[in-house]
Amino acid sequence: MKKTRVRFAPSPTGALHIGGAHTALFNWLWARHTGGSFILRIEDTDRARSTEEYEQTIMDGMKWMNLDWDEGPDVGGDYGPYRQAERLDLYGKYAEELLEQGKAYRDGDAIIFKVPLGEDIGFQDVVYGSIEVISDSLKDGRTGEMKDIVLIKSDGMPTYNFAVVVDDHLMEISHVIRGEDHISNTPKQVLLYKALGWELPQFAHLPMILGKDKKKLSKRHGATSVYDYRDMGYMPDSVFNFLALLGWSPAGDREIFGRDLAIEEFELKDVNRKPSVLDMDKLNFVNQGHLHALPVTEKIAMLKPFWEEAGVDLSKLEESYMEKAFDMMGGRGRTVKDLAEFTDYFLDFAPVTKRYKGDVDDNTRKTLKGFFSGLVALESWTATSMEAFARDWTAANDVKLKDVAMPMRFAITGHKVSPGIFELAEFLGKDEIRRRLEHFNFL
Repeated sequence: MKKTRVRFAPSPTGALHIGGAHTALFNWLWARHTGGSFILRIEDTDRARSTEEYEQTIMDGMKWMNLDWDEGPDVGGDYGPYRQAERLDLYGKYAEELLEQGKAYRDGDAIIFKVPLGEDIGFQDVVYGSIEVISDSLKDGRTGEMKDIVLIKSDGMPTYNFAVVVDDHLMEISHVIRGEDHISNTPKQVLLYKALGWELPQFAHLPMILGKDKKKLSKRHGATSVYDYRDMGYMPDSVFNFLALLGWSPAGDREIFGRDLAIEEFELKDVNRKPSVLDMDKLNFVNQGHLHALPVTEKIAMLKPFWEEAGVDLSKLEESYMEKAFDMMGGRGRTVKDLAEFTDYFLDFAPVTKRYKGDVDDNTRKTLKGFFSGLVALESWTATSMEAFARDWTAANDVKLKDVAMPMRFAITGHKVSPGIFELAEFLGKDEIRRRLEHFNFL
């Protein structure tokens, strides 16, 4: 059986967007599942828009997602070069071959393939099944004339449809796995494979990714590059897991899983042809599952950059202390950024003062001072004794419990939501709680 060889072939005209990452991931999964090779090939024939910076950005985005490649422009391989701009002589060679056989003609400096009539250019797609096309369908609907295929443009650069056929053949690509927007290109490529006498690879087109409004994904739907997700506090394994679910799922409809399980269970034939919806609620759910399963050391390592960015003093950071803090948090925090903000008050009071100014009217302040004075006078500083005091005091003073608990929560955390406020007060200790209450003139 032919060894699996798949490729991801981005154009270095921008960062790695989510659709490209999805395509790369499915190619990578198929290579790893079958013990084959995953190749990175750079389609840089658009000289006006292609840059080395974008090429590096794409590679960095793939590395962030841990999608490693076996061959490519940076690691080499037996089938290089891996940049199209370095393969121009190859495209010229096969265009000349088609000229000599009378299958192509010159038009000025351009070389154009003459589309024959009545040619079967249908193909079998692993995902979409049999797609039947006759070359006559390439006629111009208005003029009735055949739309011949440009192979080499007048500037000497190959067209996409020609270069991709030459590259995939010479690199012995066994499966062409790409977005379903390429289905319309495939018959033209089949025609060129046949004209050159080459064997067709297996084609597998992946379902389109739509926004929640069921329209094609674009910038109006929010984050479009993998770096956007990184900066928003999503983890590589979560984005991997989430993207894998766009068109495929492991047995038992599991929604949270790791790479090893995905590699073990992934089958191209199981890819769903129905368009997938980029649902941020699902991504949040998946990220939350991965985030809270992390060992404390890894969790802290991921949170540190976000704490530092917020100006949190990390001088008192201790792993055992934060482990208890995370336990108190339960499953709160959907992203790393969320969790960093929801836990900064365990380490530093400064972020609290940025979020909350202690603005209350005089009557409320008088009530709070009465309550907090009694609270910090308690000899037993436990959540149970604090809650018992709070219930007794509010009942005796005709005040609702939430009217003292909520300002206390704001004064301690700067947030409307937190773990149980009395459990939190016990954990942080009486001295720290007193300091925070005094800051807001609540004592």
